[in-house]
Amino acid sequence: MPVAMSIPARHKDVNRAKVCDDNFTEFVKSWSGKPLHRPAPHEPVLDGSACTAADFLELFESQLVSRHLDLMARVLRVQQKVFYTIGSSGHEGNAMVARLARHTDPAFLHYRSGGFMAERFRKLPGMDPVMDSALSFAASKDDPASGGRHKVWGSKPLWVLPQTSTIASHLPKALGTAIAIEQARRIGHELPIPDDSIAICSFGDASSNHATAQTAFNTAQWTAYQRLPAPVLFVCEDNGIGISVKTPGGWIGNAFRHRDGLDYFFADGLDIASGYGQVQAAVEHCRRTRRPTFLHLKTTRIMGHAGTDFEIEWRSIEELMAVEATDPLLRSAEIALVSGLMSKDELLGRYEAMRARCFAAAEEADRRPKLTDLAEVMAPLAPFTPDKVAAEAARADYADRRLAVFGSEAKLPENQPPRHLAIQINQALHDLFCKYPEALLFGEDVAQKGGVYTVTKGLHKAFKNARVFNTLLDETMILGLAQGYANVGMLPMPEIQYLAYFHNACDQIRGEACSLQFFSNGQYRNPMVMRIASLGYQRGFGGHFHNDNSITALRDIPGLVVGCPSRGDDAATMLRTMMALAKVDGRVCAYLEPIALYMAKDLYEPGDGQWLTSYPAPDQAMVVGDERVYAPEARDLVIFSFGNGVPMSLRAARRIEAAKGWKVRVVDLRWLQPLNAAAIARHAGECDRILVVDEGRRSAGVGEGIITAVVEGGQGAKPLRRVVGEDTYTPLAGAAFLVIPSDDDIVAMAEALA
Repeated sequence: MPVAMSIPARHKDVNRAKVCDDNFTEFVKSWSGKPLHRPAPHEPVLDGSACTAADFLELFESQLVSRHLDLMARVLRVQQKVFYTIGSSGHEGNAMVARLARHTDPAFLHYRSGGFMAERFRKLPGMDPVMDSALSFAASKDDPASGGRHKVWGSKPLWVLPQTSTIASHLPKALGTAIAIEQARRIGHELPIPDDSIAICSFGDASSNHATAQTAFNTAQWTAYQRLPAPVLFVCEDNGIGISVKTPGGWIGNAFRHRDGLDYFFADGLDIASGYGQVQAAVEHCRRTRRPTFLHLKTTRIMGHAGTDFEIEWRSIEELMAVEATDPLLRSAEIALVSGLMSKDELLGRYEAMRARCFAAAEEADRRPKLTDLAEVMAPLAPFTPDKVAAEAARADYADRRLAVFGSEAKLPENQPPRHLAIQINQALHDLFCKYPEALLFGEDVAQKGGVYTVTKGLHKAFKNARVFNTLLDETMILGLAQGYANVGMLPMPEIQYLAYFHNACDQIRGEACSLQFFSNGQYRNPMVMRIASLGYQRGFGGHFHNDNSITALRDIPGLVVGCPSRGDDAATMLRTMMALAKVDGRVCAYLEPIALYMAKDLYEPGDGQWLTSYPAPDQAMVVGDERVYAPEARDLVIFSFGNGVPMSLRAARRIEAAKGWKVRVVDLRWLQPLNAAAIARHAGECDRILVVDEGRRSAGVGEGIITAVVEGGQGAKPLRRVVGEDTYTPLAGAAFLVIPSDDDIVAMAEALA
């Protein structure tokens, strides 16, 4: 039923939010139709509608909540009482999705979800969508979603995981969560939500074009092709525009209607009476079939992208008026009047009462305390409980499972001869999979093949395809899957095949995984240990995609723990501690495995076997931040390094001692983020000279952080040099060794220190 109305032209300098506000009142007052017989609560609101009168009244109230929060924000933003004006006006129809889904269906929402949230608040008693939202708008630390850290739609009891505004970055983890819901059954993991839950993910039509969105759609189609259940409901809220760039007419429908493995539904989000049944069909289909489902929800966008978007500067007044005439609240008002559910006075009374309620809540929220202390702001970013982590890392109460996997007491890894790094990582992975039944390992080529370097060899055979499996060649989706598994209580160990490949998917860690605890005030977490084959010095196999030293991209991510072992025993104990960090504190960890040291056996001479190590018993673990020190009694020179630089530094130290008679201390930092600044300053203070060996590039490498720790620790006056890689990509073959440090470079720099 079309909206019958005439909107008077406004002068161009009139606030369009006020225009939309006035339009509602004017439309209701001018309505002259004849109401039908008022339907009973259980009867259709209009003939042929799947929406009952009771459904409609509550949905309409949710629409009003969303609209008046938007209007309130526009007014109070100029008074510095509200700090967010990206609104949901025109998208209020998404309340239908919330009504027809459950509050235990994990929801990953985009920023125009005011209607959805208002409706989902009904699912649990005693919750107030207006006050909770007002606290978020006001950045109050009483905000139950983020504690005042950001305006996000989120709720722990309502299973709405807070999202930031990164375009489409939430789609991979939403799909990952859907896959995890089904995978839990296969590994016997008890879910925190019902087994038949679905994952809901909303986004705009413009965002659907983003590469991150496309990778989620592609993977969803791939799962359907493989007949793997993935109950995700993608809700594309199509308002026809992205900030100021218009989506071509019919683009979304034509692009998604015929995708194999992605079941398409259309619903009119501008009309609750007609759209309700269409949304209901999509939700029920997704829940029943467990297949990826695409709901194309027609919406509009009024009042601009945000409060700072003055559309009149780039859209004609005629176009603006035409868009404003499609306001879904006008259609809802017409339904209320035509059906006889409300009179004009009742309708206007409800409208104004909601305005008063939203403004009163905003004024109260403005009086609530704000975040004023740095420690308070950062508290949920990187939680760390050292005693609990240490106890968990050392827990070894799984002896029977170890014997079943390794075969016998004699075959336990701690009873084997010393082995090289790759073997000890492999043994540690087997151990940890015995310890944590909820652990999963996945990535490219990790299953039957055992990884490019056979580091995961045997895991698939021992723990089967439900726990160790291959993925698509898509790092973004690998990390999205990891977040999905973590969201429902599993312990994922995604593998990124090479460090250079991580950069394709960096935002899944930077913008999503590491931000979740911060933006949910510690209520949500997605623990994981991300294994990455890393660093340079591969012989016979090179180029910058396989010899990448860019640790900077990882160290810059707030809250991320970065570790890099250089030898097998450290590799095992560090991995145990990282899993404990994930399990206990929900931390996201990056475990960098030096490829060139995987098979290294010798240190000084061929055949000396001095880089082989014994496997540490399962109750041994590494303390977070602890360094390994070689020749701690030495005082003439200290060399700080990590990864490949450690055996290089040890070889160079022997040559320096022979040539100059110096006693040389070598410090393997092991933990690269956060760096142990106190330990660095202590070692620097105990030695006469300082040398930093960092195979990363000269600009923005780990070495800069080490030197900063030396200087800020009061040791900057001592002779200090660094040996680093050059600011270039790594070339192929022997040319690679011209741009990364060598033993000779370390010896020469020590000579310069003399």
